[in-house]
Amino acid sequence: MISLQNGARPVVFGSARDDAVGGFQVKIEPPASVSAASSAALSLLPFKGRDSHHEVVDEDAHLGLAHQLYKSGNYKQALEHSSVVYERSPQRTDNLLLLGAIYYQLQDYDMCIAKNEEALRLEPRFAECYGNMANAWKEKGDIDLAIRYYLVSIELRPNFADAWSNLASAYMRKGRLNEASQCCRQALALNPHLVDAHSNLGNLMKAQGLVQEAYSCYLEALRIQPTFAIAWSNLAGLFMESGDLNRALQYYKEAVKLKPKFPDAYLNLGNVYKALRMPQEAIVCYQQAVQARPNYAMAFGNLASTYYERGQLDLAILHYKQAIACDQRFLEAYNNLGNALKDVGRVDEAIQCYNQCLSLQPNHPQALTNLGNIYMEWNMSAAAASCYKATLAVTTGLSAPFSNLAVIYKQQVMAAGLLSMSISMINVAFAIEQKGYLHYSCASLLGNYSDAISCYNEVLRIEPLAADGLVNRGNTYKEIGRVSEAIQDYINAITIRPNMAEAHANLASAYKDSGHVEAAIKSYRQALLLRTDFPEATCNLLHTLQCVCCWEDRDKMFNEVEGIIRRQISMAVLPSVQPFHAIAYPIDPVLALEISRKYAAHCSIIASRFALPPFKHPAPLPVKHERGSGRLRIGYVSSDFGNHPLSHLMGSVFGMHNRENVEVFCYALSPNDGTEWRQRTQFEAEHFIDVSAMTSDMIAKLINEDKIQILINLNGYTKGARNEIFAMQPAPIQVSYMGFPGTTGATYIDYLVTDEFVSPTRFSHIYSEKLVHLPHCYFVNDYKQKNLDVLDPTCQHKRSDYGLPEDKFIFACFNQLYKMDPEIFNTWCKILKRVPNSALWLLRFPAAGEMRLRAYAVAQGVQPDQIIFTDVAMKQEHIRRSALADLFLDTPLCNAHTTGTDILWAGLPMVTMPLEKMATRVAGSLCLATGLGDEMIVSSMKEYEERAVSLALNRPKLQSLTDRLKAARMTCPLFDTRRWVILNRSFLFSNYNVLETWTGHISKCGVFIAQASNPTTLRLLKMILISRKIRRTGL
Repeated sequence: MISLQNGARPVVFGSARDDAVGGFQVKIEPPASVSAASSAALSLLPFKGRDSHHEVVDEDAHLGLAHQLYKSGNYKQALEHSSVVYERSPQRTDNLLLLGAIYYQLQDYDMCIAKNEEALRLEPRFAECYGNMANAWKEKGDIDLAIRYYLVSIELRPNFADAWSNLASAYMRKGRLNEASQCCRQALALNPHLVDAHSNLGNLMKAQGLVQEAYSCYLEALRIQPTFAIAWSNLAGLFMESGDLNRALQYYKEAVKLKPKFPDAYLNLGNVYKALRMPQEAIVCYQQAVQARPNYAMAFGNLASTYYERGQLDLAILHYKQAIACDQRFLEAYNNLGNALKDVGRVDEAIQCYNQCLSLQPNHPQALTNLGNIYMEWNMSAAAASCYKATLAVTTGLSAPFSNLAVIYKQQVMAAGLLSMSISMINVAFAIEQKGYLHYSCASLLGNYSDAISCYNEVLRIEPLAADGLVNRGNTYKEIGRVSEAIQDYINAITIRPNMAEAHANLASAYKDSGHVEAAIKSYRQALLLRTDFPEATCNLLHTLQCVCCWEDRDKMFNEVEGIIRRQISMAVLPSVQPFHAIAYPIDPVLALEISRKYAAHCSIIASRFALPPFKHPAPLPVKHERGSGRLRIGYVSSDFGNHPLSHLMGSVFGMHNRENVEVFCYALSPNDGTEWRQRTQFEAEHFIDVSAMTSDMIAKLINEDKIQILINLNGYTKGARNEIFAMQPAPIQVSYMGFPGTTGATYIDYLVTDEFVSPTRFSHIYSEKLVHLPHCYFVNDYKQKNLDVLDPTCQHKRSDYGLPEDKFIFACFNQLYKMDPEIFNTWCKILKRVPNSALWLLRFPAAGEMRLRAYAVAQGVQPDQIIFTDVAMKQEHIRRSALADLFLDTPLCNAHTTGTDILWAGLPMVTMPLEKMATRVAGSLCLATGLGDEMIVSSMKEYEERAVSLALNRPKLQSLTDRLKAARMTCPLFDTRRWVILNRSFLFSNYNVLETWTGHISKCGVFIAQASNPTTLRLLKMILISRKIRRTGL
């Protein structure tokens, strides 16, 4: 699982500052983004009553009450009483000044300015009005105009200490620190007890890095006025920035205690709680901040971020939107709202948010990165890379674009072939930015994973605590087999960001790969606790549980996973369940077909990135008898030419082709593993080409240049496959065979080689390919050539060698545990209870399943010693020791394939029950090809149980079946490899539409049936060619 770094995850948007208001010393706290609380004094005239006329007395009473309410912070009621005075005496300048201050506190800065302008029209030299208008303009963002008004105020009243202090604050906002410092000192010279000036001077000291001097200034303000909440808040800010969160917490609490409606202090107190990992307390503080200031955008933003980190995405979205409603230029809120919307699947709305952010700031690095992430998830790598590079043009200090570009280049190397990038393109890239992602791109050109890791090291150098970088480096380690290092990177990422679900899920996958299945299950479950809507983790957890036979809530989980798959398919999203896993799941075969189709379409997308023109396929040349004259060119593509079951089964096939008629090409997608299996294929195939270091487009071009007429995919959806090669259609006819027991769902695969039993015509609707039915069994093997020693009657192994009781009837199943399910195991338990003195021999495949199966068996009433586990053995030993059992019990959910061939060659009969999907019918086909299938194939679970019990209780009947099976091994079609591949000269013909020389036809449903007494590969391939020609000519 690839982890993409967000440009900016929801974060604390900033700490707040506070402006103190002088005259009557009413303090206000406008939203801002610096941690210190600068003071801006609002001037009010002391209230004096007028004469004793009753109307005037009433007016004065309202004005006096308005002053009291203002001082207590009850601004709305103060406005009511002040408005009464205004209605009666609109020319009272003292009331106009108060009205302006009230509107300021209510953050209606336009009305504040309007009321002060009214007062100035009546009293043009009213210095306090100019000072308060300056405060309002400062909050409206026009600092230059504010400075001009402060200067006018000071010119009218040179000893106006509050104006000097507020002018200092304005200069500080402009970065003019020297002038700000002079103004502060002038204010203090005029009024040494002006706490606002002491506080602002402290802010200036802090801005210049003079922390101790700032500390002294705040302390002096508190010495003069111990209840001065702003100074307590600013002291807290010093300790917060120094990392002393406990002292910061103490001082912020003191600030809000002294001033209960102090929004900036509540905001910063929330930030401290958040840093202390006390999110619920942080939420309460942010809520207090927005109650004190309802349009406090920053508080809404931080509240949203806290909800986001707790996984409460709906609340996060709601509060990000409230933050934007308060401040429509709040860039980080747009960006983080986009992240939250994306996480709940509302991707189109997320894109709108990122674009809105970019419309306000076109080079916003986080929004560019996050937009790139969406493009990348949509497989629009070029657009994604463009966004990441645009980010790096703005900043090189952000690790996310480095990391995500590394992911793109890595994917392109693995699937889209960066080797085709020209040197000139690399030079252009270097000219743009010589940073980590380019280190990776050059490494990718060489396929060098070590330099890929160096790229992530660069990410981690820039940002040592970049959890995403650790996860992606871990992914790279995992891909090259350095699983222990991958695990350590995932653990370190989790230490940094414990709630990072992707890190837990990737750790789980690494644990699973290294055999630590219990740890994997625990980590997958932790990932799902952190992110309940996590399809990949849900599906991987199910598969892991299946591998160790953990069947609690199995039906519920399969229903959930099937729902996930159907939703993903309906949304055109690549399903989280891979086709290879789907073949062993109890899901609708039509749904399994849809899964394969989605993966096939994904391979087509990968292929399209090469932008190769369509390959041309000339008209087929005549195939002739004579050696070298128009031989049929067959290409086999596989990653399994080595020590792999496919090579064990097909080892002789490639060399048995008659070179007079067929020219064989083997294209190896994996490097040489040094085993005899690789050496044998390499030696016996006419052409063996190691293409493991080549990119997919290069391989496709090579295949086309080799003029391959029939290209055979031996991988399908198994490990190491590169199906994008087939998606480029380098050969005129493309066939799926052996590697994947199911449909590919690919429009670019013409035929699936199978047989009538495995893929009956009535089930053709669950396949995308046209079916080619071989006689007998499609599943080729090489035992007659490589394992003749098994037929030696003197067995080299004894039951006692493996802890098997000599005197018991031994049922066996050597399939991997993921093929088992509660229904079949329950049936086995019934069989064991019905057959006296019997036992079931299973493999630790994997070992982690043993405990659960033993416990399950005991719960079903089976004696503990009736379940016997042994370790997995090497191939030769495994085949030979299989004969120590008496009867093999197959798994209907997913049959024994190679294992089935192993045990039949060992002379061990089986019981198997075919279902509908291809993987559930292979064992039945194997049995039929021995000539004894009717005695081993059943049609229901009840018949399965009865057949097993009957054979176990009737030893002569079972012995007869065993003897006949052993006798048939050298003559039956199942093990006759040469029959499968010999090129019969009678089938060589001069052109493809000569149908009279062999018997075969294409049925109306598109199934081709090869009917011949001596079937061969050439026969099969010629049939395909002819059927293709018939289809093209409309017959």
